[in-house]
Amino acid sequence: MKKILSSQKIRLVDAHTIQTEPIASIDLMERASRQVAEHVVSLFDASRRMIVFAGPGNNGGDALAVARILVQQGYRVSAYLFNIGNNISSDCLTNKNRLKLCPTIDFHEITTDFVPPVISEDDVIIDGLFGTGLSRPLMGGFAAVVKYINSSAATIVSIDVPSGLMTEDNTANVMTHVVHADYTFTFQYNKLAFLFAETEPYIGRLTVLDIGLHDPLNDSTITPYYIFDAFDALTMLKTRPRFSHKGTFGHACLIAGKEGMCGAAIMASRACMRSGAGKLTVHTPQANVVPLQISVPEAILHIERQSDKFSTPFDTTSYNALAIGPGIGTDEATVRAFTQQLHYHQGPLVLDADALNILGTHPELMNRVPQDAILTPHKKELRGLIGATTNSYEELQQTRQFAQRYHVYVIIKGANSAIVTPEGEVIYNITGNPGMATAGSGDVLSGIILAFLAQDYSSLQASLLATYLHGLAGDLAATDLTQESLIATDLIDYLPRAFRHLHESSVKPKEVASH
Repeated sequence: MKKILSSQKIRLVDAHTIQTEPIASIDLMERASRQVAEHVVSLFDASRRMIVFAGPGNNGGDALAVARILVQQGYRVSAYLFNIGNNISSDCLTNKNRLKLCPTIDFHEITTDFVPPVISEDDVIIDGLFGTGLSRPLMGGFAAVVKYINSSAATIVSIDVPSGLMTEDNTANVMTHVVHADYTFTFQYNKLAFLFAETEPYIGRLTVLDIGLHDPLNDSTITPYYIFDAFDALTMLKTRPRFSHKGTFGHACLIAGKEGMCGAAIMASRACMRSGAGKLTVHTPQANVVPLQISVPEAILHIERQSDKFSTPFDTTSYNALAIGPGIGTDEATVRAFTQQLHYHQGPLVLDADALNILGTHPELMNRVPQDAILTPHKKELRGLIGATTNSYEELQQTRQFAQRYHVYVIIKGANSAIVTPEGEVIYNITGNPGMATAGSGDVLSGIILAFLAQDYSSLQASLLATYLHGLAGDLAATDLTQESLIATDLIDYLPRAFRHLHESSVKPKEVASH
């Protein structure tokens, strides 16, 4: 899995690379800058004027190097170096001197007052004011420069990090003082803040550039944050033995669907069977029997005969895995049955939808949830579990504490779904698209997770594989059907293609990925 490192740890990797490659820091900067310039050239032809804003640190050095490379390739470039305190980094100084040797460069070094250039919508702004080293909000003159950049109609390209953005926690930041990039080219590692909903308007289209940094792979770069990709999924997926039978792949049990909510039970059931479970038993009210038998003839039905909702707990110890929640409601009788069911089942468990709503209103029941259970909340359900938060970073930290306290896995559903482990690690999934924001999508995910648990995958493996394949099915479906037309049952229909896509993948392990 790819690491997500803090800015401090990235600096350690930089230093390790410089020492062990070996390579001079100015040459490493040149290597990074050439990659940025290459991507800029691929996006914009030489008819576009480039306006480069460089700060006094190494991010500014990157920007000045990019400016020089673009000039050498025939671009019209105006560069503004902000050296207000006459204290620029040594590599930034070197690149300033190199740039000044270019005969066609329009170069300005700002030491006092800044007279801003006139910027048109055809111009491209290259933002290299501040990178990962920023530790406090931009104020004063630099904040004014950022506001001026954002007020323009030009296309904005940020190097490494949009200036003003912290790489992790922006709780105390002044977000009006952050560059709104159209493109961000970041170096080697994705940044935690890039994965949050609040920062999407500032990042634009993100590309992670492999600049050849060498991680020492020791305690100095241990991180709780990772990204799960196709290679990880392919490596984790088990080979099905030739001499298998349905018992080899487990007997799953699903408690789902009160009267009027049979769809949730159907979608979770179909997704479970499409994801490789050997057998599936569905506990559901009598009213759902006919639609379930028609829609999922492969499923065995365990019928709730006392009520039109889940109200009769039963012994589930003979099943390999259990999922509870899709469409069961939160009536008092269901709460009682759910409470008792937690006592009966101590094996692999998925809790979703109304099971989470019950836990949100009866937090004392969390002490009955078995260790390593998987909870799959969307944002509203998560608030019921951990309480209200002000932003995604705070939400993530509180979820980590919750997962550690109860020793459970929590999948925070949404863009860049986060799998939070009982050890407090966070593994992001980057498959999926906005078309999956539709009713029933979570029921499908629960069914996929249940199938993997029944097949004796660990809770971590089931969470990661299910989330990845769920998103991949959504991506393949959206390609054919468009995001706007995507519905949850399409995800089930595209699961076979997702599995095939993964099996046929020739993905090799890489240090970074672009998306």
